[in-house]
Amino acid sequence: MKAVILAGGFGTRLSEATISIPKPMLEIGGKPILWHIMKTYSHYGINDFIICCGYRQYMIKEYFVNYFHHNSDLTVNLANNTIEVHNNHSEGWTVTMVDTGLNTMTGGRVKRIQEYVKGERFLLTYGDGVTDLDLNKSIQSHEKSGAVLTVTAYKPTGKFGMLEIDDESNKVLSFQEKPNAEHSWINAGYFVCEPEIFDYIPDGDSIEFERKPLEEVARNGKLNAYKHRGFWKPMDTLRDNRELNEMWEKGEAQWKVW
Repeated sequence: MKAVILAGGFGTRLSEATISIPKPMLEIGGKPILWHIMKTYSHYGINDFIICCGYRQYMIKEYFVNYFHHNSDLTVNLANNTIEVHNNHSEGWTVTMVDTGLNTMTGGRVKRIQEYVKGERFLLTYGDGVTDLDLNKSIQSHEKSGAVLTVTAYKPTGKFGMLEIDDESNKVLSFQEKPNAEHSWINAGYFVCEPEIFDYIPDGDSIEFERKPLEEVARNGKLNAYKHRGFWKPMDTLRDNRELNEMWEKGEAQWKVW
């Protein structure tokens, strides 16, 4: 099974950092967040990747083209231009990097990699979120549902403290610093897809995967939700990047399941 990673966007909310580097290449603990995502997949035996490239795609391509040498000890003989490799620390990954266009939206990017999926079930995610999601359980949920698409649903912690107030006295009856929204589940961006999903994506680079395709799959009763109650965090802002790095440095990176 292949994992498709959307890594072509501009990362505009991180523009201070992404002006010279694509968002999936921003580092956590000295490694791109893209690497962390791939390590999670690899932990569950998924080692065949398709990366949907766009903005500054050459940086992603150069990273993987040179990955073997950058993660090995080397002896370089300058006299005869030979390289001897010692202690290879590389990964057993196959990485296909596809130019899906500079301004292409998420649905258009998925549509463009259809030929590389080759009519098989595949996994899909964005190149900016880490999680301790049990991929095997999400796949099992998908298989049991018979759905075309399974989305990982996540219940986020509220950003603001919640007050329960007595209407008559205005006294605060209870206070929760970071309450969970009782019925609010959000799309955590980890999908299990049947190849039929391509039938729901019209041709064109302006198609947003999260709009018409997902809405139509849901209307047809073919969209399954796998509820994840563990850790998930997207890297939307510089603050998120700092927090993820702090977690890594403190040994508190809950997404590090490998």
